[in-house]
Amino acid sequence: MVFPTYGRESVMVESVRAVLALAEPPFELLLIDQTPEHEPETDATLSALVEGGLVRWIRLATPSITRAMNVGLTESRGEVVLFLDDDIIPQNGLIAAHRAAHDDATRPERDRMLIAGRVLQPWHLDSSRPVDRMASSLPGFVEEFMGGNFSVQREAALALGGFDERFIRVAYRFEAEFAHRAHKAGWRFPFAPDATIHHLRAERGGTRSYGDHLRTASPGHAVGMYYFLLRTRPKGWWIQLGVAPFRSVMTRFHVRHPWWIAPALLAQFGGLAWAVWLFIRGPALIGGDSACRG
Repeated sequence: MVFPTYGRESVMVESVRAVLALAEPPFELLLIDQTPEHEPETDATLSALVEGGLVRWIRLATPSITRAMNVGLTESRGEVVLFLDDDIIPQNGLIAAHRAAHDDATRPERDRMLIAGRVLQPWHLDSSRPVDRMASSLPGFVEEFMGGNFSVQREAALALGGFDERFIRVAYRFEAEFAHRAHKAGWRFPFAPDATIHHLRAERGGTRSYGDHLRTASPGHAVGMYYFLLRTRPKGWWIQLGVAPFRSVMTRFHVRHPWWIAPALLAQFGGLAWAVWLFIRGPALIGGDSACRG
């Protein structure tokens, strides 16, 4: 099991403890920590877990979700690697459900490479709102998966090159780009509703370290989407490249706060330019000549 974490303290510690307390605990738990410096209490707790042999704590100097996941993938000792967010409450049976899906011999091998788990968000407590596919209680297949709850056959993921480290900052759409490569290799993604987590959406840390995408001129939120379009080139991709910057400001928020329109457009066009530069450099995959390191 791999826990990438960045900028989180007590919520991350409680998430780790909750996973370790499951009826079927993980074979191993790798904490891929990108936080420069923790609060003393967090340091003490994690050190105790390491000394007790419950956690492997790996520190990275530079924050990158895709880099952290690749480190977890390469350092893991298991045949199957389960990736989880660092602000969750796991439902009992989480690990068992992932294991059962991978071990289901009635499925062809291509349907056991990656299992998408169920992710319940805080707003799913409101029964009046429609439930999206990743929160459904119905099994089946999904086209993509959420990076905060999925398991993958380690060797198969390594053979695909792992996760593209050109997805930087918020790394929006990095899962979709991996899914694109996996589908080209013939994989399908079973959805396992019994493999459930409750996502807490902590207000600080993680991708929220880069601020609110509606209130920023920084391209850190936008760059991933444009890089994904350039890398995968779905139908109508060039139209999306041209329309997306303007669509981003066609929101209720921008109607009510028009002074944020100019910064938002600056962020979008900056993200597009950044994505073009990253695309020209080529993907940064495990084993590739252009893999990002450090």
